[in-house]
Amino acid sequence: MLATSSILGEFLGTLVLLLLGNGVVANVVLNKTKGQNSGWLVITAGWAFAVTIGVYVAQRFGSLDAHLNPAVTLAFAVQSSDYTKLLTYIPAQILGAAVGATLVWLMYLPHWAETEDASAKLAVFSTAPAIRDTKSNFISEMIATIMLVLGIASIAANTAAGFVPYIVGILVWSIGLSLGGPTGYAINPARDLGPRIVYHFLPIAGKRDADWSYAWIPVVAPLVGAILAGGLLALYAF
Repeated sequence: MLATSSILGEFLGTLVLLLLGNGVVANVVLNKTKGQNSGWLVITAGWAFAVTIGVYVAQRFGSLDAHLNPAVTLAFAVQSSDYTKLLTYIPAQILGAAVGATLVWLMYLPHWAETEDASAKLAVFSTAPAIRDTKSNFISEMIATIMLVLGIASIAANTAAGFVPYIVGILVWSIGLSLGGPTGYAINPARDLGPRIVYHFLPIAGKRDADWSYAWIPVVAPLVGAILAGGLLALYAF
């Protein structure tokens, strides 16, 4: 029997998160799918369920933390002043996100050529703002990530362990519905960066550029939000 590990758990959990999360976006925005044009409610619900299943997979394969997100890993490192997991969890999360996004590309292989909208193809892999404004976009991602971290910490402190993934899924659903409108709620550097890198290299018919001028915001803003949230948790000794 092969051994499980926290690194494997973070890799596979994040892979599942992106396979199901980016998968629901592909189902909604690409042409000639069964779910085409089914809308924002479907996308937010799909991402919420993706988080729940991703957390369970991560735990099954060895990561009891099941962070699936560099911002979450950083926040709890700040809270505990233990930064050792950054060096192992974050690479596993980014790689898992990249592999999960690649599987979405394979899953919807005939639909890329059927979709004329190049920005819709990019949207399957990465986030983009509804109104492009650097300061506002940064603040939106930062606030949403603070809400994510504080929500996870509060849920973990008040919920039986087996039910935590369900409630965290509800939290992510709530963030998507309430705070996702301005930027598409990346709230996870691995979720945006890994798939964006993959998109840059994949042979997708009629694709546009990867919008690298915006790409730093869904990476840096969640990390800043994580530091602020982690610091708050440390002050109140959660």
